[in-house]
Amino acid sequence: MDSQTLEVQEKRFYRSWMKKVSVVILNWNGRKLLEQFLPSVTKYSQGDSVDIIVADNNSSDDSVSFIRENYPSVKLILLPDNYGYAGGYNKALAQVDSEYVVLLNSDVEVTENWLDPMISHLDDNRDVAALQPKVLAQREKHFFEYAGAAGGFIDKLGYPFCRGRLFSEVEKDNGQYDTTIDIFWATGACITIRLKDYLDAGGLDESFFAHQEEIDLCWRLNARGRKVVCIPTSVVYHVGGATLSESSPHKTFLNFRNNLLMMYKNMPSKRLNLVLWMRYFLDLLAAFQMLITGQVSNAKAVLKANQEFRKIKSNYRQTRKENLSKTVNKTTITIYPRSLLWDYYIRRRKKFSRLKF
Repeated sequence: MDSQTLEVQEKRFYRSWMKKVSVVILNWNGRKLLEQFLPSVTKYSQGDSVDIIVADNNSSDDSVSFIRENYPSVKLILLPDNYGYAGGYNKALAQVDSEYVVLLNSDVEVTENWLDPMISHLDDNRDVAALQPKVLAQREKHFFEYAGAAGGFIDKLGYPFCRGRLFSEVEKDNGQYDTTIDIFWATGACITIRLKDYLDAGGLDESFFAHQEEIDLCWRLNARGRKVVCIPTSVVYHVGGATLSESSPHKTFLNFRNNLLMMYKNMPSKRLNLVLWMRYFLDLLAAFQMLITGQVSNAKAVLKANQEFRKIKSNYRQTRKENLSKTVNKTTITIYPRSLLWDYYIRRRKKFSRLKF
């Protein structure tokens, strides 16, 4: 038997036992969250084709021993340091061999058959790279969850929003967004993606550490002709804000800085400079609003984010050049062509259904 034939047989054997789907939960000192939400994952993610993996970001609590003692079927990937969301997943997925991977937050409660609609859609639609379920609030289960809802979008100035959530206005779920649609970004709380697409697009940007890196990844996927979709027949419940407080100045810093970096990395040249100038003044306005409402630390975080962006922007020139060179979609229809700020605050359009794409 020649070496080429042997190699082909080895690949076939390997594929015969490898799992089709890996549900990967990134953990850092999250024993309480694992204790609360891992039971739903193990209960509703069963099957010979599914692996459940916890990737631990060098926790100092007893998360790892808790899993070993109580969930022996759950696989562990032990990382030597806390690499954040982006770095943690990049290093974990480098050790995964499944066709599809689910990046699942540790504060997500899944429901019966939650995987089936998403996996079926990927099987039937080869042009789809990534998707998300409908994400509802774990504490108020009739309402959408802030970070994801029924699919993510951005407006022409780079402001992210969701079908079911505009800025701080979160809608009640009355089935109004139960259609499967193309979206711009899938939530990092629960994103299902083809591993090949994840790797081909370069994975998550580790310099982001946390926040908006999934939007950055989905921007690259959209630009390269791959689709991102929301499948509302799959439902999960997300706590949200479980790792960083909603009022955390560090979270504010990461969100504002990473949003600017994301635009610099991906936005077409003909729009970039104007948008960055507009965002500079809008960010100053946001900082002023925070200041007069007593959020001094958050106001400082916004200013620091803009300073940091200007300082490190040049480090991303080569990345921007590469992203633009691989762009095949010159117009992305899932980018809202108007200003969400104008529509929300001036036109008083507080619901996604009132926006005009």
